[in-house]
Amino acid sequence: MEYIDLRSDTVTQPTDDMRKAMMNAAVGDDVYGDDPTVLELERFTAELLGKEAALFVPSGTFGNQLVLFTHCPRGSEVILGEDCHIVQHEVGAASVIAGVQLRTVPSEKGLLDANRIKERIRPDGDIHFPKTSLICVENAHSNGRVIPLEEMQKIYEVAQQHGIPVHLDGARIFNAAVYLGVEAKEIAAYADSVMLCLSKGLCAPVGSLVVGTADWIEAARKKRKLMGGGLRQVGVLAAAGLIALQTMRLRLQEDHQNAQLLADQLADIEGLTVYKDDVHISMVFFSLDQEGDPLSQPLLARGIKINPPELGMYRMVTHHWVSQDDVLKTAQAVREILA
Repeated sequence: MEYIDLRSDTVTQPTDDMRKAMMNAAVGDDVYGDDPTVLELERFTAELLGKEAALFVPSGTFGNQLVLFTHCPRGSEVILGEDCHIVQHEVGAASVIAGVQLRTVPSEKGLLDANRIKERIRPDGDIHFPKTSLICVENAHSNGRVIPLEEMQKIYEVAQQHGIPVHLDGARIFNAAVYLGVEAKEIAAYADSVMLCLSKGLCAPVGSLVVGTADWIEAARKKRKLMGGGLRQVGVLAAAGLIALQTMRLRLQEDHQNAQLLADQLADIEGLTVYKDDVHISMVFFSLDQEGDPLSQPLLARGIKINPPELGMYRMVTHHWVSQDDVLKTAQAVREILA
């Protein structure tokens, strides 16, 4: 059976062009720094985000944790939102890999108050306190919302005043750029390092990148090796990543439009509440009047994959392999099941 897969934008399959590029990729040994396809991907990414250099890594979690490991001395403290991906969905890796403490800030659907961040920066000179070594923000947020540039600017200004770097978890930075109507580099301008994913909505099968200054990337390269991220002939993956960034990021608006269509269709179903104000990118969140999970298994039987609810909330995610017809079929299936 061919499924409509709405579980995540990570489920995208590589396109035919990607498969051909992977098969024909020129490769070298990336640990030695001589894989030409990886070098081209890193150069293109750095230019796209307005940074000096970039580094290919296996995954988004790997990238975020490498960033913490590179920026932060062991035993120092990272300020970040209470509902961000690093806190909620990275298996507590910050304590294991970087050995840092996470100090969370209340989040208004992903939006952080710069003044609250300022209040949490540890003062120097008190032997009881850890050192604040990093501030992390997320845009687009994993709840599907996009953070306005002016809010990012406020946080960055606070960080600069205190000499603290800012890291942007930009796993879906290109979705955020589409929503805001800006280039990705305009978002990245308010961060010292950025992580972006090639496998979330861009159809690359594997991979993420971190970007920053040339010196910082060189420090991260050594720590990437320590973490087991020296991947040798990784140009076969970088070839797909190049197509993801050169081509697939330019069509993300289609996914956003399909998500809006899905939200509109679901909103007409009795007993279902769609959080339409949160549909900024390709994610639709909704809840039901009834408890439990009455949807995921009946939908699966109809050839539609979704995740069970998390904390009472369902999420559906559109992507390259979800068409407008798939959206309408899904909404009709939900309507019939709940009827």
